[in-house]
Amino acid sequence: MTQLRTDRLLLRRWRASDLEPWAAMNADPHVREHLGELLTREQSDAVVELMQTRFDERGFGWWALELRETGAFVGRAGLDRVDAEMPFEGVDIGWRLTRSAWGRGYATEAAKACLAFGFETLGLPEIVASTTVRNLRSQAVMRRIGMTRNPADDFEDPSVPEGPLRRCVLYRIARNAPGSCGPAAG
Repeated sequence: MTQLRTDRLLLRRWRASDLEPWAAMNADPHVREHLGELLTREQSDAVVELMQTRFDERGFGWWALELRETGAFVGRAGLDRVDAEMPFEGVDIGWRLTRSAWGRGYATEAAKACLAFGFETLGLPEIVASTTVRNLRSQAVMRRIGMTRNPADDFEDPSVPEGPLRRCVLYRIARNAPGSCGPAAG
């Protein structure tokens, strides 16, 4: 089982004890602001089950984020294949943190570990990331980890109904880009 470690974080497989704080995140309107509707506990549990299944099938996916110092669950980060209906291909990087973990650099730290795993372990030539046009916090993380945006790649997400969450930006980073690898998997 692959785990990633950074100075402050452990990116690990999901545990039963993660389900309650994960559900609380998905019921928080601030956390879900750029993601759509709030999720019920049952929906949140189903997401974890799907993430675990895909991780087992692929050998990568969404890790639970834990603070190494306290063992507290603070969100998720990882890599996933881009859905077939999207207007681009590849492997996507992402993160979602509890509100109490915002503004502490955890998303950037976790994302750098995921980039390193994607490039060094999986041998990916490129990693992409997308978010809504209005999600400036995630876009800032994308820039901090060395990703760049070409406005010509921006798109309408076909899985989202008409509205403010449909228009998205796309960021990319190539394996050989400066700063594209962080700490290695451990």
